[in-house]
Amino acid sequence: MSFRDRFYTKQTAQVILSWRIAVGIGVAVALVVGGLAWPLGIVGGLVVYAGLVAVGMPKPQARPKIDPFTVGEPWRQFVQGAQRSAARLHDTISTAREGPLRDRMDAVAQKLQHGLDETFEIARRGDEIDAAVTRLDPTALRSKLATLQQQRASIPDEQVDAAIASVEAQLATTDRLKAQSAQTASTLRLTQTRLDELVARAAEVSIGAADTDTYEHDVDDLVVELEGLRLAVEETNRP
Repeated sequence: MSFRDRFYTKQTAQVILSWRIAVGIGVAVALVVGGLAWPLGIVGGLVVYAGLVAVGMPKPQARPKIDPFTVGEPWRQFVQGAQRSAARLHDTISTAREGPLRDRMDAVAQKLQHGLDETFEIARRGDEIDAAVTRLDPTALRSKLATLQQQRASIPDEQVDAAIASVEAQLATTDRLKAQSAQTASTLRLTQTRLDELVARAAEVSIGAADTDTYEHDVDDLVVELEGLRLAVEETNRP
């Protein structure tokens, strides 16, 4: 966010705060003028102000419902693999002794749950890319291109040239999408391997036999990588 954007965002927040305070004071004054005792009037104004603040607070976003059967292969297997890993991690932590280490492992599990959410979002985007390739139908496009090239060879025509350029552009688009899909799947396959490794290491960490700081750092790295991949795929899907 630029300095200008931060400035106007701050100014807007100050205006909204001032407006809420003014409304609260106005309500308090109106209640007192209407005959209510001034302490009760002040309480009424505070209640209105608090209500306006509560209404204006951002609502927490619900986690997406993870359903691997809403995506096709290979994306489904990635989501199912991440779900199995998360389940094994929770089973491992559940056997740990109550205490600070168990609490810390619970926090790590929440981070990995966020990684599972990211995996599902990546899988959904990957599935959408594959669906776009299917709609473009590269096989039909290549057949059409071959036909147009034969026409141009026999009878050169500007309209045929334009049609060929259009089909070639569509084929280039399908090639880019297919490459993005393959790269995304490859990265998800690697993150699944790393996730399995982290789950296996959790058994040592949960009993204090391995360094917790290093483990948590490795979990953070994996989640950040998944977030970056999800953002990259979302950028690909933008029109």
